Amino acid sequence: MKNVNYWRLALGNRTLSSNTCISEGREGARSSMAHATAGQSLPVPNVQALAQTWNSSGEQVPDRYVRTEETGADEVLAGGAIPVVDLGRLMDPQSSEEELANLGSACQNWGFFQLINHGVPEEVIEDVKRDLSEFFKLPLEAKKAFAQVPGGGLEGYGQSFVFSDTQKLDWADMIYLMVSPRESRDRRFWPTQPPSFGRSVDRYAAETARVAACLLRCMAADLGVPPDRLTEAFRGQPQSMRTTYYPPCRQAADVLGLSPHTDATGLALLLHVTDVQGLQIRRDDGRWLAVDPMNGAFVVSVGDILEILSNGRYKSIAHRAVVHPDKERISAVMFHQPCPDTTVGPLPELVGKDGGGARYKSVAYMDFMKSFFVAKLDGRRSHMDAMRI
Repeated sequence: MKNVNYWRLALGNRTLSSNTCISEGREGARSSMAHATAGQSLPVPNVQALAQTWNSSGEQVPDRYVRTEETGADEVLAGGAIPVVDLGRLMDPQSSEEELANLGSACQNWGFFQLINHGVPEEVIEDVKRDLSEFFKLPLEAKKAFAQVPGGGLEGYGQSFVFSDTQKLDWADMIYLMVSPRESRDRRFWPTQPPSFGRSVDRYAAETARVAACLLRCMAADLGVPPDRLTEAFRGQPQSMRTTYYPPCRQAADVLGLSPHTDATGLALLLHVTDVQGLQIRRDDGRWLAVDPMNGAFVVSVGDILEILSNGRYKSIAHRAVVHPDKERISAVMFHQPCPDTTVGPLPELVGKDGGGARYKSVAYMDFMKSFFVAKLDGRRSHMDAMRI
């Protein structure tokens, strides 16, 4: 096996005890856990700073960012509409049955949907948008104060999954934070500018946790299992947030903002901080569909964990991000992960209903994450093949 170091895991890459997730709403404690094996993420140039000088230089984009073998190989469907789910209708007894069928269809056939009437106050959303935008406006040296620690995982400001000096790079920078529970946070990586950053993220995290809990209960109803069957796996509601800055690129057709991937999480809520299109999802026919963000909506995606728990009924779909030739794009994704001591496997109730039995193996969540990082290290796009039976 290749020589690798250890990354902190559990809520993304932090180490937490199982006490962290004893029950929803209770605080937990830090503790050591078995670490998953993964490669060190190597430091690379800051893309925002590179774009500021390169876009006006007249030179060709640096070769490590050229991705024409991917961007030019597949057909892209522009202006695509994905299913729209109304959380207000899901919560209304008069319309819940109809909207539940809509939710189930979106999860089974698309793996993505736009969520409207989610009840998150506009003020909370605007505050977090403002503070995330303000962070990326800071001088580079100010942002570097919250930079990732070499070999220490994804947390902090930088890039992700850079394992070699020759691999192709994404045209983006990010800041990745452990958000919930509070004991998972490493304050070294939390911006102190703007001063309201922490408060804005706190309020936003609480609201998105509420939305995720509602969706998980509704998904359980759609799958025909008890209401708390899914929320049990996510007890304590671990959350991490990745905010990504995609600088403009005048050779936008030659680069990728985020490489194709699926999310090794349960449920993800994406917020468009800037009103610029960039998300694309892969359809069954191999074509990419460009998603037009709806004003005020979350883009919700089914993660690998939910695909496995649902025994394949719900789909975790490959997606990527492209960049704009002259506009910056910022997006913030709140990931909702299982409790670290969870066993990831098909729900027994669903295996009993499916004539073909279990379609996925059952493994400890920490082993699942180990497989995820090893796949990244080996350059494989999907770690899910090892989970399928």
